[in-house]
Amino acid sequence: MSKIDELIQQFCPEGVEFKELSEVAYLTMGTSPSGGTFSSNPEDGIEFHQGKTLFGNEIIKHSSIYTTSPIKVAEPDSLIMSVRAPVGDTNLTNRKIAIGRGLCSMVGKDDLLTKFLYYFINVNIQKIKNKSNGSTFEAINTNDIKQIKIPVPPLPIQQEIVSILDKFTTLEAELEAELEARRVQYNFYRNQLLYFVGKEVEWKMLGEVGEFVRGKRFVKTDMVSEGVPCIHYGEMYTHYKIWAKEAKSYLNPDLAAKLRVAHPGDVIIVSAGETIEDIGNGVAWLGESDIVIHDACFTFSHSLNPKYVSYYLQTNLFRSQIKRYISSGKISSINAPGLRKAKIPIPPMEEQERIVGILDKFDALVNDISIGLPAEIAARRKQYEYYREKLLNFKN
Repeated sequence: MSKIDELIQQFCPEGVEFKELSEVAYLTMGTSPSGGTFSSNPEDGIEFHQGKTLFGNEIIKHSSIYTTSPIKVAEPDSLIMSVRAPVGDTNLTNRKIAIGRGLCSMVGKDDLLTKFLYYFINVNIQKIKNKSNGSTFEAINTNDIKQIKIPVPPLPIQQEIVSILDKFTTLEAELEAELEARRVQYNFYRNQLLYFVGKEVEWKMLGEVGEFVRGKRFVKTDMVSEGVPCIHYGEMYTHYKIWAKEAKSYLNPDLAAKLRVAHPGDVIIVSAGETIEDIGNGVAWLGESDIVIHDACFTFSHSLNPKYVSYYLQTNLFRSQIKRYISSGKISSINAPGLRKAKIPIPPMEEQERIVGILDKFDALVNDISIGLPAEIAARRKQYEYYREKLLNFKN
């Protein structure tokens, strides 16, 4: 920060001038080609983006659509902003693309770095969204885009700010890549440990080693801030992971008394979802009291290590076994007989605990937001956002 202060004192001690975007950047509003010019063959034309394929974690995602007659084109290193719902999404191109209606290309003129503009817009994204209008289809018009006020400090200051923020984004990208590599490694070791390939181990059907009991129906509007702990099946996808000691939601005691519960040590298995892949997720309940379960879940009572069972339910081997018993429709589901038939390896309790210990460390590394890589990524992102705000907070 001290170097920025020195540069400001050297180049603009009286402050930084703000200019309208149209004065300092070349703007190109996208216009879609006619339908007859589209192709799925990259050799037939230039890559075309309408918006959905453009924004994501990558610098820019490749499109599967090409046009032989592009109307508006964004050159490499352009800033692309969505001007239709969702307004304000931004990305930087790394190649030449055709842009359709709903996108705007921006390139800084001689006194404005495009990358500096990219960082500034991301800091002020809410102000840009506030300029949008339309009750059914959010959009921002061309004149409002042109009139966006942009600070234009001298180029040495812009270059230093971009350099600092680039380092943060590079570090975060490296951490994200490492996290993804660790997740692949985690899945590999989980499968290796739980398949027992080449090892002698007893295999039994889940129905032989435990009992399945289906929950009873309640709805989200039944849930309250205090009362008897409960798990709604939707929370199995959005909140819970391998195990849990505390509930996210609660029910009135009078209603809870009419429903079914999982006991401490049981594994709660979700039995319904929008896709086949949703079925079979398990959560080992390690709380001190019983917990009410939804009718789209089963409680599995058993004598195994609860976490061992829950980890096994994440494997491809288990998923491949239950797939044949899942009924598909608007909602996919599985019944208790289908779950009972899936086989699980039963090593001695000491081996179950050893495997759980190894997988707990991997799981914490890749999933725990308080430690491991997710925590480091969150800390770096918070630090990046702090410095981005500080560096780009010029007085108008």
